[in-house]
Amino acid sequence: MSKLAVFDFDSTLMDGETIDFFAEVLGLKEKIVAITNRAMAGELDFYTSLVERVSLLKGLPKTKVEEICKNLPVMNGAKEVVEGLQAQGYIVVCFSGGFREATEPFCKKLGISADFSNFLHSEDGVLTGAVGGEMMYSDAKGDMIVRLQNLLDIDRKDTLVVGDGANDLSMFAYADTRVAFCGKSILKEAATHCIDIKDLREVLKVIE
Repeated sequence: MSKLAVFDFDSTLMDGETIDFFAEVLGLKEKIVAITNRAMAGELDFYTSLVERVSLLKGLPKTKVEEICKNLPVMNGAKEVVEGLQAQGYIVVCFSGGFREATEPFCKKLGISADFSNFLHSEDGVLTGAVGGEMMYSDAKGDMIVRLQNLLDIDRKDTLVVGDGANDLSMFAYADTRVAFCGKSILKEAATHCIDIKDLREVLKVIE
């Protein structure tokens, strides 16, 4: 019988925030990091903060985006946790409020079955500052996990979720095993397990 494991991307499978790496190139890191931190702590509406942050990326060349996305740092233990879960019958997927440009190559590298995220809009090879996709809203991850559970015929008791920020709360509502990975306080309160060291192999101990 299959089980489902859903991982957040930024600061969970990947060690950092994709948008911060983009912002660094534009000299806007401090400004964007401040908005990201408030959104992940639950102080800002996720959709509003996402649109605001992406608007600041206007003019960034698509080639630069692709270059950054190919070189994002893998979280310690990410490969091992994916393989370890798959060996125990889990279908492993990734939900990200970030960007497909990053999640698609990254998840392929890790052997993850599917990634659900957002798309950065571009014209003539540069970002326009617009964004759209599957994970735009604070309740998007919860909506998607229910659809996957129905599609795969997997119950919440056989569902594991791992994330770090406020936009992971909606998927936490539909899983019996909820791991806050180096998580914000708001997520830790909703978690069944908290991991405070940067090593995803610790997740395997949760399901032993």
